[in-house]
Amino acid sequence: MVPDELSAGLTDAPAAGVRLGGMALRNGLLVHGPDHWAVALRSPDGTIRVESGPKPRVRGAMSELPGLRGIARLGEAFALLPVIKRQVPEVQLPFEDGKVIAAMAGSSLLSTAFRRLGRRSPAEELMVAVLGLAPAVFALHDSQLAAYHGVEHKAIAAYEQGTDAADAAKEHDRCGSNLVAPMLISTVVGNTIVRSIGARGPLAGVAVTLAGVAGSVELFAWSERHRESPLAQAFRRPGYEMQRLFATREPTPEQLEVGRAAVAEILRLEAPATAPN
Repeated sequence: MVPDELSAGLTDAPAAGVRLGGMALRNGLLVHGPDHWAVALRSPDGTIRVESGPKPRVRGAMSELPGLRGIARLGEAFALLPVIKRQVPEVQLPFEDGKVIAAMAGSSLLSTAFRRLGRRSPAEELMVAVLGLAPAVFALHDSQLAAYHGVEHKAIAAYEQGTDAADAAKEHDRCGSNLVAPMLISTVVGNTIVRSIGARGPLAGVAVTLAGVAGSVELFAWSERHRESPLAQAFRRPGYEMQRLFATREPTPEQLEVGRAAVAEILRLEAPATAPN
């Protein structure tokens, strides 16, 4: 699953005032703002536990340059997860599951086998790229995680639209799933180019991945700024269909309570004047 942190700060804040992103957990929800994070989860005794703290940031003019800013946001996202896990050990991250870990290992082994075949056609490059997505798809087949993914979208949309989470759609235009199609395309094109010039090895793979992230995030931001254009709508369509078909599920009222608690806490930290009473 691609966290929404990747696009944070690249487009304007919503009319509500503070731009929020988030990530579904297996037992709750992570929500983040410009400078803080908040986690709400359902404890075994049925109560809702809420924790929060400052968000690690990559600062400096270089981190705001087009292309580099997407990579900087990716670094922040990866730096945030161990911070949360250390402060809230009970948090169950999306990939903390034996079946998903097994899928990751299998995907890695198959991808390595394909790479050892040498020169590949664009179709074979696409197959390798799709294999890399398999663990994320596998994780989202878990009904609890998919439901909290729906909570994430509904809770954030409710804040942005001034409505209640129960009335908001479970699909969200700013979901990280919108990055899947451009990253697949950029990975296939990038790997085809580097192999055509004879570049090999892990460094070439890392370069292609980072370039794909950078380009995809910039496209993501452009689609947010031009959301009514046909091209932007086409860009978002594959991600929307993923959300509609399997990546999100309608949550229960109890799960929505967890989402409301997470949003209330992040607004307390980021926007005291607009936080709910």
